[in-house]
Amino acid sequence: MRFFKQLSFVLLLAITVSSFAQTGKYEWKEATSGGFTYKYVTNDPAKARFYTLKNGLTVILSPTNKDPRIQCYVATKAGSKTDPADHTGLAHYLEHMLFKGTDKFGSLDWAKEKPELDKIDALYEEYNHTTDVEKRKAIYHRIDSVSGVASKFAIANEYDKMMSSMGAQGTNAFTSFEQTVYTDDVPANAIDKYLKVQGERFRNPVLRIFHTELEAVYEEKNRGLDNDGRKVQEKLFAELFKNHNYGKQTTIGTIEHLKNPSLTEIRKYFNTWYVPNNMGVILSGDFNCDEMIKKVDATFSYMQNKPVTKYSFSAEEPITSPVGAEVIGPDAESVTIGFRLPGNKDKDVLLADLVGQILTNGKAGLMDLNLVKKQKLLRASASAFTLIDYGILFMQGNPTQGQSLEDVKALMLGEIENLKKGNFDDNLITAIINNQKKNKIQGTETYGSRANDLMDAFTSELDWKDQVAYTDQLSKLTKKDIVAFANKYFQDNYVFIYKRKGEDKSIVKVEKPPITPVETNRDAQSDFVTKVNNMPASVVKPVWLDYNKDVQKAKIGPAEVLYVQNKDNSIFRLRYRFDMGTWNNKKLSLAAQYLQFLGTDKMSAEEITKSFYQIACSFTISAGTEFTTVTIEGLQDNFTKAVSLFEDVLKNCKGDEAALKSLKARLTKSRTDAKANKAAIMGGLVSYARFGNKNPFNYTLSNDELQNATADELVNALHSLNSYSHKILYYGPQPLAQLTAALKTVHAIPAAFKMADKKMEFPAITQTKNEVLFADYNMVQSEIRWVRNTAPYSADKEPVIDIFNNYFGGGMGALVFQTIRESKALAYSTFAFYAKPDKKEDPFYTLAYVGCQADKFNESIVAMNELLNDLPNVEANVKFARAGIKKDIETERITQDGIIFNYLTAQQKGLNSDIRKTTYTAVDKISYPELKKFHSEYIANKPYTYCVVASDKKVTEDTMKKYGELKRLSLEEIFGY
Repeated sequence: MRFFKQLSFVLLLAITVSSFAQTGKYEWKEATSGGFTYKYVTNDPAKARFYTLKNGLTVILSPTNKDPRIQCYVATKAGSKTDPADHTGLAHYLEHMLFKGTDKFGSLDWAKEKPELDKIDALYEEYNHTTDVEKRKAIYHRIDSVSGVASKFAIANEYDKMMSSMGAQGTNAFTSFEQTVYTDDVPANAIDKYLKVQGERFRNPVLRIFHTELEAVYEEKNRGLDNDGRKVQEKLFAELFKNHNYGKQTTIGTIEHLKNPSLTEIRKYFNTWYVPNNMGVILSGDFNCDEMIKKVDATFSYMQNKPVTKYSFSAEEPITSPVGAEVIGPDAESVTIGFRLPGNKDKDVLLADLVGQILTNGKAGLMDLNLVKKQKLLRASASAFTLIDYGILFMQGNPTQGQSLEDVKALMLGEIENLKKGNFDDNLITAIINNQKKNKIQGTETYGSRANDLMDAFTSELDWKDQVAYTDQLSKLTKKDIVAFANKYFQDNYVFIYKRKGEDKSIVKVEKPPITPVETNRDAQSDFVTKVNNMPASVVKPVWLDYNKDVQKAKIGPAEVLYVQNKDNSIFRLRYRFDMGTWNNKKLSLAAQYLQFLGTDKMSAEEITKSFYQIACSFTISAGTEFTTVTIEGLQDNFTKAVSLFEDVLKNCKGDEAALKSLKARLTKSRTDAKANKAAIMGGLVSYARFGNKNPFNYTLSNDELQNATADELVNALHSLNSYSHKILYYGPQPLAQLTAALKTVHAIPAAFKMADKKMEFPAITQTKNEVLFADYNMVQSEIRWVRNTAPYSADKEPVIDIFNNYFGGGMGALVFQTIRESKALAYSTFAFYAKPDKKEDPFYTLAYVGCQADKFNESIVAMNELLNDLPNVEANVKFARAGIKKDIETERITQDGIIFNYLTAQQKGLNSDIRKTTYTAVDKISYPELKKFHSEYIANKPYTYCVVASDKKVTEDTMKKYGELKRLSLEEIFGY
């Protein structure tokens, strides 16, 4: 619950289109059906209807019956931009609190709870206006004390339990600059229950269990202090926007304001912005629009329309010379550059988006070809990020070995100069259009992507007609337009941020307040929840896969073809799945990466990339531990061209010593960066815990092996790849007979496959004693994982495992989250589950996690260990878990190439039928005694390996030794180089 929507700029491509004149095939029309009038855009593939209810609420419906589910968003056009200057972070607080219930749910006895909550309100106001340190401590002690009394009447996580029991998935919310969005993916037959809950949820939210939830926000803030990427983002915005709240405040708020919350201000914010004329309900999935709009209207008609004051600001002063700043932290170095652009209503915003794609589109952009393909940088990207009031042309680059940040900056700005001079292929725009058309087709394949696009357009106040016409409008732009735009906006008017490695001594973490664990009353249930659970729902029958019918099979020589036809659109995905990986040959990964930099005797590497991009197709080759996979995808019309082109590249690629030298330098730098990444370090510790000092994570080329690898051996490995055992996987519109006939002419394979080198084996170790694996990392928080290998894989254990994970630690309504976060406020993020292996030869294993402040290290371990050793009996939660699993299975539709991968997974586990059918049949027979027996046999009172990533200045060795034999691992031991 609830996650701040951090901007991942490297991946971000905001498709935001300005309002421009439209005539022809995309027009707004009006229609009436079922007693309601709506608007729609002609030729809209999402078939979206736009309603405005009498109270001003926007309702957007996009029907599609491919899956018996509905992606639901309730969105408010308010975020951190509209936070009060003296209470930053307030929109985000409120987002968290809207999961706590109302006077009808979340409470055992509202009449008794309300007076205690009123006392807490008053105490927070007193606390907020008190500056004396000792007096503040005394007030907080009273808040903690009264909160303990109030919690006796509260029921934690009733919202999450309700949603889980009705089969909802993805229950969450996020807050950003201009939006707060609440999200659930629900079964179509549970939509009445969902609407009943949402109507109540926004009627009268109660800010209960506040001080423990606020502590979760403190934890989130501390995680941000350990996140160099977030720090760079915040610094960039602060320098670009001196007058606007994009830069003046952050979504999560300041430490000072986090320490001085006001429940009065939170309610004021809710009453100001959570009004129907500022909100939208967006639904996409399996429903009838005429029936759905009546239900939504009946649900939200009680809301009262109120005037909403638009956010106002003073225009930013022009930047007349480059503005530089630095961010210090343990992560790898990088350079970030931002040019300020107009907001999303400006006539130039479409050009801004196109410019971002000309700079980088992942394949054939200026930075892709000139910097990444030529290996002048480790990584580089650019994109246009457009908000309502302003936008940014955002660029980011990472240095390769021995390169300065100043060099990185100069190289990226050099591509801006190429853009301004028009130094790019004239046909690049056409290629971008073709790829966008393909992306649009893929984007309408799922109800989830439809709903997400519609929600983003609503909260960004964009005209949906312009979104539908996006690719057509792009095609009207010319090279002259792009060059003019670049020269208009890109001068010495940018901000650059150098992210350097080091210790940030300016960090002041949010200190842990004294909190007494509160009651969660996890075995209680409000009358409202009982009524919701008892609401009738139509039956949805599960659909099982029949591997003999759903996957067609054929042969091309010794290679098996697995085929599923795409009957929806013109997209194909072809894969060659080779039965060997890096466990057979550690250099396969290097060879796979090398291929993208190689040409043939007829084409350069750059020409190959351009050729694929121009036909809206692409290829990738990735070497995993046990399989190497080639993926070729694109428009079926270009299938033969794409496959023939790839086969020619694979067969005729030529070694390039300069490219190999650059690749080795980049990989050396990547290795250095990985050692500065706490997530990578933790991944290595977990692998060490499961398999010992020689494990899959560190089974990689040593530095010497990397440097000694030759172009000849890598190219030979690529040339001979097709001669090794592999399967051919195809999802696309071409009939099977035509596919095999076409592939026989282009995919050359021998009459019999070669034998691959013997595969390295990594047997899982058996934990016989408690052990602590520790890696030192300069951070505010501490990361702890519990690891234990258990029993060999057995399919008959899957049903009880599914119920156990749902009940114990797999979600926000589960015991682990309720106890560690909701009751004890020890962590922002925590989970625990019993993991299933990918193949029958591997064992199950237990994995638990807490990410907490270092000063909560001991408390967090004790809390998790209590749950691992003693499973609480909450029968209502067992029922919720059972119901959730059944509804998940009933409404899950495995489609497209997912059918093929499900079949392959079943094969690896030794199964010949859909395991879900077994689980579905067994679920109703599983109650607490079965869960308790499972817990006792495989989890409770067993030795565990604790994997710890933390600063040894904050978590001492003596502290860790209390939990097991301590082994402090070096980065070389963890990574293998």
